[in-house]
Amino acid sequence: MSQYKIEAGTGQHIGDRQEQQDRVALFAAPRAPGYMMAVVADGMGGKSGGALAAEQVVRTAKHLFDDFYPGGDVRQLLENIVQEAHTVIQLTAVSSEKEPHSTFVALVITPQKEAVWAHAGDSRLYRFSGPNFAEKTRDHSYVERLVDEGKIRPEEAKHHRLSNILTNVLGSHTTPPFVTIGERSNLEAGDYFLLCSDGLWHYFEDAELSAAVAANTPRQASEFLIRKARDRGAPRGDNCTFAIVKLIEPPPEVKNYKVEKIRRAV
Repeated sequence: MSQYKIEAGTGQHIGDRQEQQDRVALFAAPRAPGYMMAVVADGMGGKSGGALAAEQVVRTAKHLFDDFYPGGDVRQLLENIVQEAHTVIQLTAVSSEKEPHSTFVALVITPQKEAVWAHAGDSRLYRFSGPNFAEKTRDHSYVERLVDEGKIRPEEAKHHRLSNILTNVLGSHTTPPFVTIGERSNLEAGDYFLLCSDGLWHYFEDAELSAAVAANTPRQASEFLIRKARDRGAPRGDNCTFAIVKLIEPPPEVKNYKVEKIRRAV
Protein backbone atom coordinates (compact mmCIF):
# COMPACT_ATOMS: atom_id res chain seq x y z
CA MET A 1 0.00 0.00 0.00
CA SER A 2 1.36 3.39 -0.98
CA GLN A 3 2.11 5.62 1.99
CA TYR A 4 2.57 9.37 2.11
CA LYS A 5 2.58 12.25 4.53
CA ILE A 6 1.15 15.70 3.91
CA GLU A 7 3.39 18.75 3.79
CA ALA A 8 1.51 22.03 3.46
CA GLY A 9 2.07 25.75 3.72
CA THR A 10 0.65 29.11 2.67
CA GLY A 11 2.07 32.26 1.13
CA GLN A 12 0.72 35.80 0.89
CA HIS A 13 1.85 39.27 -0.17
CA ILE A 14 -0.09 42.53 -0.43
CA GLY A 15 1.55 43.37 -3.76
CA ASP A 16 1.21 47.02 -4.77
CA ARG A 17 -2.31 47.38 -3.40
CA GLN A 18 -3.30 49.44 -0.36
CA GLU A 19 -5.10 46.55 1.31
CA GLN A 20 -4.82 42.77 1.45
CA GLN A 21 -8.24 41.49 0.36
CA ASP A 22 -7.30 37.83 -0.06
CA ARG A 23 -7.54 35.16 2.62
CA VAL A 24 -5.98 31.71 2.87
CA ALA A 25 -6.13 28.95 5.48
CA LEU A 26 -5.31 25.32 6.22
CA PHE A 27 -7.59 23.30 8.49
CA ALA A 28 -7.74 19.88 10.12
CA ALA A 29 -11.19 18.45 10.88
CA PRO A 30 -11.43 17.98 14.68
CA ARG A 31 -14.24 15.41 14.36
CA ALA A 32 -12.82 13.65 11.30
CA PRO A 33 -9.18 12.56 11.82
CA GLY A 34 -7.18 12.32 8.62
CA TYR A 35 -9.14 14.94 6.71
CA MET A 36 -7.52 18.28 5.87
CA MET A 37 -8.68 21.34 3.96
CA ALA A 38 -6.96 24.21 2.15
CA VAL A 39 -8.99 27.25 1.11
CA VAL A 40 -8.24 30.49 -0.78
CA ALA A 41 -10.64 33.42 -1.21
CA ASP A 42 -9.96 36.53 -3.32
CA GLY A 43 -12.14 39.38 -2.08
CA MET A 44 -13.53 42.16 -4.28
CA GLY A 45 -15.70 45.15 -3.57
CA GLY A 46 -13.72 48.28 -2.88
CA LYS A 47 -12.05 49.40 0.32
CA SER A 48 -12.61 46.84 3.10
CA GLY A 49 -15.53 45.22 1.27
CA GLY A 50 -13.43 42.56 -0.45
CA ALA A 51 -11.57 41.72 2.73
CA LEU A 52 -14.88 41.28 4.55
CA ALA A 53 -16.15 38.90 1.88
CA ALA A 54 -12.99 36.78 1.77
CA GLU A 55 -12.92 36.60 5.57
CA GLN A 56 -16.49 35.32 5.61
CA VAL A 57 -15.55 32.57 3.13
CA VAL A 58 -12.72 31.32 5.33
CA ARG A 59 -14.78 31.55 8.52
CA THR A 60 -17.63 29.62 6.93
CA ALA A 61 -15.25 26.95 5.65
CA LYS A 62 -13.77 26.48 9.12
CA HIS A 63 -17.17 26.40 10.84
CA LEU A 64 -18.57 23.72 8.53
CA PHE A 65 -15.35 21.69 8.49
CA ASP A 66 -15.27 21.72 12.29
CA ASP A 67 -18.66 19.95 12.23
CA PHE A 68 -17.70 17.46 9.53
CA TYR A 69 -17.76 13.77 10.49
CA PRO A 70 -16.00 10.75 8.90
CA GLY A 71 -18.06 9.32 6.08
CA GLY A 72 -19.66 12.67 5.31
CA ASP A 73 -20.13 13.87 1.74
CA VAL A 74 -17.13 16.07 0.93
CA ARG A 75 -18.70 17.36 -2.27
CA GLN A 76 -21.80 18.46 -0.41
CA LEU A 77 -19.59 20.07 2.23
CA LEU A 78 -17.92 22.22 -0.41
CA GLU A 79 -21.29 23.13 -1.94
CA ASN A 80 -22.59 24.13 1.50
CA ILE A 81 -19.57 26.32 2.19
CA VAL A 82 -20.18 28.30 -0.99
CA GLN A 83 -23.92 28.72 -0.43
CA GLU A 84 -23.64 29.68 3.24
CA ALA A 85 -20.75 32.06 2.64
CA HIS A 86 -22.68 33.62 -0.23
CA THR A 87 -25.65 34.29 2.06
CA VAL A 88 -23.47 35.77 4.81
CA ILE A 89 -21.67 38.03 2.33
CA GLN A 90 -25.00 39.31 1.04
CA LEU A 91 -26.07 40.14 4.60
CA THR A 92 -22.73 41.83 5.19
CA ALA A 93 -23.36 44.01 2.15
CA VAL A 94 -26.63 45.27 3.68
CA SER A 95 -25.10 46.10 7.06
CA SER A 96 -21.85 47.59 5.74
CA GLU A 97 -23.31 49.50 2.78
CA LYS A 98 -20.64 47.98 0.55
CA GLU A 99 -20.74 45.56 -2.36
CA PRO A 100 -18.47 42.72 -1.24
CA HIS A 101 -17.79 39.73 -3.47
CA SER A 102 -15.32 36.86 -3.31
CA THR A 103 -13.97 33.98 -5.31
CA PHE A 104 -13.49 30.55 -3.75
CA VAL A 105 -11.26 27.54 -4.19
CA ALA A 106 -10.85 24.72 -1.69
CA LEU A 107 -9.27 21.29 -1.52
CA VAL A 108 -10.03 18.42 0.87
CA ILE A 109 -7.68 15.46 1.30
CA THR A 110 -9.35 12.39 2.82
CA PRO A 111 -7.95 9.33 4.64
CA GLN A 112 -9.22 7.25 1.70
CA LYS A 113 -6.46 8.78 -0.46
CA GLU A 114 -8.90 10.98 -2.31
CA ALA A 115 -8.65 14.67 -3.20
CA VAL A 116 -11.84 16.65 -3.79
CA TRP A 117 -11.81 20.30 -4.79
CA ALA A 118 -14.27 23.01 -5.77
CA HIS A 119 -14.01 26.54 -7.10
CA ALA A 120 -16.08 29.57 -8.00
CA GLY A 121 -14.57 32.48 -9.90
CA ASP A 122 -10.95 32.72 -11.07
CA SER A 123 -9.07 31.47 -8.04
CA ARG A 124 -7.48 28.25 -9.25
CA LEU A 125 -6.38 24.80 -8.20
CA TYR A 126 -3.42 23.22 -9.97
CA ARG A 127 -2.57 19.53 -9.67
CA PHE A 128 0.94 18.30 -10.39
CA SER A 129 2.33 14.80 -10.71
CA GLY A 130 5.83 15.25 -9.43
CA PRO A 131 7.44 17.99 -11.56
CA ASN A 132 4.82 17.64 -14.28
CA PHE A 133 1.70 19.77 -14.70
CA ALA A 134 -1.38 17.53 -14.68
CA GLU A 135 -4.48 19.75 -14.65
CA LYS A 136 -5.99 23.00 -13.43
CA THR A 137 -9.45 24.40 -12.84
CA ARG A 138 -11.10 26.50 -15.55
CA ASP A 139 -11.95 30.07 -14.58
CA HIS A 140 -15.54 31.25 -14.36
CA SER A 141 -14.74 34.37 -16.36
CA TYR A 142 -15.82 36.27 -19.45
CA VAL A 143 -12.60 35.54 -21.32
CA GLU A 144 -12.89 31.81 -20.60
CA ARG A 145 -16.32 31.96 -22.18
CA LEU A 146 -14.78 33.66 -25.23
CA VAL A 147 -12.25 30.83 -25.43
CA ASP A 148 -15.04 28.24 -25.25
CA GLU A 149 -16.87 30.01 -28.08
CA GLY A 150 -13.72 30.08 -30.21
CA LYS A 151 -13.60 33.89 -30.28
CA ILE A 152 -10.12 34.15 -28.79
CA ARG A 153 -7.22 31.73 -28.38
CA PRO A 154 -6.37 30.37 -24.90
CA GLU A 155 -3.03 32.19 -24.92
CA GLU A 156 -4.85 35.50 -25.45
CA ALA A 157 -7.08 35.16 -22.39
CA LYS A 158 -4.54 36.12 -19.72
CA HIS A 159 -3.80 39.53 -21.27
CA HIS A 160 -7.24 40.31 -22.67
CA ARG A 161 -8.56 43.74 -21.65
CA LEU A 162 -11.63 42.10 -20.07
CA SER A 163 -9.73 39.37 -18.24
CA ASN A 164 -10.89 40.68 -14.85
CA ILE A 165 -14.60 40.20 -15.59
CA LEU A 166 -15.96 37.20 -13.68
CA THR A 167 -19.18 35.34 -14.43
CA ASN A 168 -19.49 33.57 -11.07
CA VAL A 169 -18.71 34.99 -7.61
CA LEU A 170 -19.97 34.74 -4.05
CA GLY A 171 -22.02 37.71 -2.87
CA SER A 172 -23.68 38.69 -6.12
CA HIS A 173 -27.25 40.02 -5.82
CA THR A 174 -28.10 39.13 -9.42
CA THR A 175 -26.91 35.55 -9.91
CA PRO A 176 -26.49 32.82 -7.26
CA PRO A 177 -23.04 31.21 -7.30
CA PHE A 178 -22.30 27.71 -8.49
CA VAL A 179 -19.29 25.50 -7.89
CA THR A 180 -17.32 23.26 -10.20
CA ILE A 181 -16.16 20.07 -8.49
CA GLY A 182 -13.03 18.08 -9.31
CA GLU A 183 -11.54 14.97 -7.75
CA ARG A 184 -8.62 12.58 -7.83
CA SER A 185 -8.53 9.12 -6.25
CA ASN A 186 -5.66 6.75 -5.44
CA LEU A 187 -3.42 9.55 -4.25
CA GLU A 188 0.23 8.75 -3.77
CA ALA A 189 3.50 10.40 -2.87
CA GLY A 190 4.38 12.83 -5.63
CA ASP A 191 0.89 14.28 -6.00
CA TYR A 192 1.08 18.04 -5.36
CA PHE A 193 -1.56 20.77 -5.29
CA LEU A 194 -1.45 24.57 -5.54
CA LEU A 195 -4.46 26.77 -4.75
CA CYS A 196 -4.03 30.43 -5.64
CA SER A 197 -5.59 33.78 -6.46
CA ASP A 198 -5.02 35.48 -9.81
CA GLY A 199 -2.37 37.62 -8.15
CA LEU A 200 -0.13 34.56 -8.42
CA TRP A 201 -1.14 32.56 -11.49
CA HIS A 202 -1.28 35.63 -13.74
CA TYR A 203 2.53 35.86 -13.67
CA PHE A 204 3.46 32.22 -14.30
CA GLU A 205 3.25 29.49 -16.89
CA ASP A 206 1.97 26.10 -15.77
CA ALA A 207 5.39 24.47 -16.09
CA GLU A 208 7.02 27.15 -13.94
CA LEU A 209 4.56 26.55 -11.13
CA SER A 210 4.98 22.78 -11.23
CA ALA A 211 8.79 23.05 -11.19
CA ALA A 212 8.76 25.48 -8.26
CA VAL A 213 6.42 23.35 -6.17
CA ALA A 214 8.12 20.03 -6.96
CA ALA A 215 11.69 21.16 -6.29
CA ASN A 216 11.09 22.90 -2.95
CA THR A 217 9.42 22.61 0.41
CA PRO A 218 6.17 24.60 0.68
CA ARG A 219 8.02 27.37 2.52
CA GLN A 220 10.84 27.55 0.00
CA ALA A 221 8.39 27.47 -2.89
CA SER A 222 6.34 30.25 -1.26
CA GLU A 223 9.36 32.53 -0.93
CA PHE A 224 10.38 31.88 -4.54
CA LEU A 225 6.90 32.38 -6.01
CA ILE A 226 6.25 35.60 -4.10
CA ARG A 227 9.61 37.02 -5.13
CA LYS A 228 9.01 36.21 -8.80
CA ALA A 229 5.42 37.52 -8.71
CA ARG A 230 6.64 40.78 -7.19
CA ASP A 231 9.37 41.16 -9.81
CA ARG A 232 6.98 40.51 -12.67
CA GLY A 233 4.00 42.45 -11.32
CA ALA A 234 5.54 45.65 -9.94
CA PRO A 235 4.52 48.42 -9.87
CA ARG A 236 0.91 47.26 -10.28
CA GLY A 237 1.05 43.84 -8.66
CA ASP A 238 -2.15 42.41 -7.19
CA ASN A 239 -2.59 40.71 -3.82
CA CYS A 240 -0.77 37.38 -4.13
CA THR A 241 -2.14 34.47 -2.10
CA PHE A 242 -1.78 30.70 -2.27
CA ALA A 243 -1.62 27.36 -0.46
CA ILE A 244 0.65 24.45 -1.34
CA VAL A 245 -0.20 20.85 -0.41
CA LYS A 246 2.38 18.17 -1.15
CA LEU A 247 2.05 14.42 -0.63
CA ILE A 248 5.56 13.13 0.03
CA GLU A 249 7.26 9.87 0.94
CA PRO A 250 7.35 9.35 4.71
CA PRO A 251 10.76 8.92 6.38
CA PRO A 252 12.17 5.36 6.12
CA GLU A 253 11.87 4.79 9.87
CA VAL A 254 8.13 5.47 9.66
CA LYS A 255 7.73 2.86 6.91
CA ASN A 256 9.82 0.32 8.82
CA TYR A 257 7.86 0.94 11.99
CA LYS A 258 4.59 0.21 10.22
CA VAL A 259 6.00 -3.03 8.77
CA GLU A 260 7.24 -4.11 12.20
CA LYS A 261 3.84 -3.40 13.76
CA ILE A 262 2.19 -5.60 11.13
CA ARG A 263 4.65 -8.44 11.76
CA ARG A 264 4.06 -8.35 15.50
CA ALA A 265 0.34 -8.35 15.02
CA VAL A 266 0.62 -11.50 12.92
